Order: sequence, then C-alpha cells, then structure tokens
Amino acid sequence: MNYFSIKEIESLTGIKAHTIRIWEQRYGMVAPRRTDTNIRFYDENDLKKLLNVGLLNRNGFKISEIADMSEADLMANVRKVSEEKTDFENQLQALTLTMLELDEHAFEKLIATAILQMGLEKTMIKVVFPFFRAIGIMWQTGSINPAHEHFISNIIRQKLIVAIDGQRHDADIWSRKFMLYLPEGEFHEIGLLFANYAIRARGGKVIYIGSNVPFNDLKVVHKVYTPDYLFTVITSPLLNGESVSDYLQKLSAQFPETLLYVSGGFVLADASLVLPANVRLIRDFKEMLLLVSEIA
Repeated sequence: MNYFSIKEIESLTGIKAHTIRIWEQRYGMVAPRRTDTNIRFYDENDLKKLLNVGLLNRNGFKISEIADMSEADLMANVRKVSEEKTDFENQLQALTLTMLELDEHAFEKLIATAILQMGLEKTMIKVVFPFFRAIGIMWQTGSINPAHEHFISNIIRQKLIVAIDGQRHDADIWSRKFMLYLPEGEFHEIGLLFANYAIRARGGKVIYIGSNVPFNDLKVVHKVYTPDYLFTVITSPLLNGESVSDYLQKLSAQFPETLLYVSGGFVLADASLVLPANVRLIRDFKEMLLLVSEIA
C-alpha cells in the first residue's frame, strides 16, 4: 500500500489541500491517518475516492449530494460522466482511475470512445500524451509502479498497431522514405508507433525497425533502404554511458546524406546539446505532425 502527503494528493487530483480538509471535516469524505507529529497522510483508497469525488464535483454534482451517495451510486455516476464528457480534464481523471484499478475493459473503452469522437491523432495529442506526462508525476510520488505503466502502454500500443495495419494507402513512387527505430536499450515505443501511423496516413513510405536496434544493424538496413529521413526517440540514458551528443554525431557521420529527426524527453532535457548539421530536434508531437504533413 502506497501513502501520500496532502500535497501529493493535491497534485494528483487537482483538488486544493484546503478543499480536501473541508471535505474531511464537514462530510467525512476521507479519513486520513496521522503521523506521530500530527501530519496527515492518505492511502491508495483515499486517492481513488478523491479522484472520483473531484470528477463528479467538476461536472455539476454538489459535495453534499456526493457525500450521501452509496459506493455503487458513486461509481455509477463516475462511469456515466466519464463516458459522456470528452474534455481533457475529465478524460485524464477517468483514465487515472481505471489505471489504478488495472481495469482493462474500462480503460480500453475510454480510449476507444475518445478515438471515435476525436479520431486517433487528436486522441493521442489531447489525451494520451498528456496522460503519460501525468503518469510521470505519479511515478515520482511512488503512486504507481512499472505494472501500471506496462498495463496502459500495451493497450495504447495495440490500438496504434491496429490503426497502422488498417492503413491501405499505396505510397506514390515519389513519396519520401522514412526509417523509424529506437536506439539499443530504448524500449518506449508509443511515440515511434504514432509517428509510423502519422507518416503512413500522409502517404509517406515507412520502414519500421522498432526498439532496441544496435548501431551496426541500423547501418545494414539503411544501406538497403536508403531513406530520405531517419526518425528516432530517446527517453532514457543510452547504453554504455554514451552521451546524446556523441550518439547524434555518430549518426550524422554515418548517414551524412540523410536528414535525421530526433525527439524524446532525454534529448529535450539536454540544454547543452549541439546538433550536427543534418540533425533536427522535434519538441512535441504537434510539431511532428506539422513536419510530416509538409514533407511526406
């Protein structure tokens, strides 16, 4: 069981600490424990309860009304709101709850509904990627473990693969050629799969090498495919302590005629990064979609 301070609960739920205290005192919404020095701390059940309460309160339910609901009524109203409301804040809260419960059916239904309402690309930009950023906060506080991340990543991955497989457009012979891969030791594939989908949707030719690609294997495929563009994402430290700058210099030297696009949190966090002449940085996926629309 994980435990949280009131500041962590505030960050995860979006409910002000002052409001949480009022709800505790007036309505007994949650009953936090206290340390020997009288500091509040909350458990996972408190977090889930406050996520549900906050979701209903933002959607017109009075706190006094919520406080009188049975657990079954509370959950029924949460499901109803989650299915009807499409704004990001409600989507984020609903996805967080289903993730914490490891409720695959509910999580998949929320994602599928968003895709039907907004389309895959808008769902990824407006819901999925912001949700992954929120997960980063939860990871830092210890409120989720790797099982939660694997759970949601696999569902999103499946959705993207199905969407990619459903694309039947034949690329024009003059279409630009893209080669997509992740460096050796890199396994976070969601962003790369989304790029694969977006490029194909715009008529580009794609060879998708996937994750954990050794540099020598990359050279072999590049020689055969001769892409116009190379696209990769780096979210974690490279193997053997190699710096991002050294890796990009090596790519640039090996493939001087290919334009290289790189993204990912680990790259973007390096303020001292100096890019080789044929390397471009992509700061977010909106920028990636604009870029692909221009060149594919």
